[in-house]
Amino acid sequence: MRRRDLVRVLPGVFVNHTGPLSWTQRAWVGVLHFAPAALAGASAVRAAGGSSGSMPADTTPISIAVAADRRVTPVDGFRVVRTRALAGRVNWQTSPPRIRIEHALLDVAAGEVSDFAALEALASGCRSRLTTPTRLSAALDSRPRLRRRAWLQAALTEIAGGSTSVLEHGYLRRVERPHGLPKPARQTCVSLSTGHIYRDVDYEPFGLIVELDGRLFHDTARQRDRDLDRDLQQAVGGMRTVRLGWGQVYERGCVTAGIVGGLLVAGGWHGMATPCSPVCPLVTLPNVSAQ
Repeated sequence: MRRRDLVRVLPGVFVNHTGPLSWTQRAWVGVLHFAPAALAGASAVRAAGGSSGSMPADTTPISIAVAADRRVTPVDGFRVVRTRALAGRVNWQTSPPRIRIEHALLDVAAGEVSDFAALEALASGCRSRLTTPTRLSAALDSRPRLRRRAWLQAALTEIAGGSTSVLEHGYLRRVERPHGLPKPARQTCVSLSTGHIYRDVDYEPFGLIVELDGRLFHDTARQRDRDLDRDLQQAVGGMRTVRLGWGQVYERGCVTAGIVGGLLVAGGWHGMATPCSPVCPLVTLPNVSAQ
């Protein structure tokens, strides 16, 4: 220590350099200082290589899980989470030890976050292949006292049905179902000259494709150019494409439902979009004609 080969960070915990610590080093410091302990919540998700919807920044306090019956002294830079059945929820073999991904994602989704952020946490864990809806549901079954449990189970049911993004889930729950639109195929794989693609919402019998553009993966000019090529190629096969974003789904879902319903009628659907409530601002498109 006199030579500065070792620098004490907290009592009993040292690093072998001077200067700022990396996020992983800070995580290890917390786990060692509060041992037996493990990373929890969004910190555990980050350590697993996933995304919790809003990843903790390097300066964000790191969440550390300890047994529910322990009393520990708070330390700046760390948030201690007292956890029941800690031993059974921790993967002690990881580096550093962390709450298993299913429980970590559930803790994030059950926290003080919006429905959008909660759903994105669960969906991103499934999209990144860190877990599955089945495994998340099994973990949820073991936690009868978890906050917003019924909502989480419903969300996992939708994700298991193929709705793997917040925007897809929003389209299903805010546009499609409450307004009586026909059930589409989801994430269907088709072959174009440029390769295989997946259609977000596919109303193939009525010649309509709905692409849900959350601006998470469509932010570059090159990607936008690929999207336009894709739309053109599908138009050759008689399929019209409409692209919906956050505003159309979450802020103006009723209006969007009326427009999509009109396009489906133009494609041969014999139904009609219906209002979701007495004050639903749904509009129809009486002047839309089939091609």
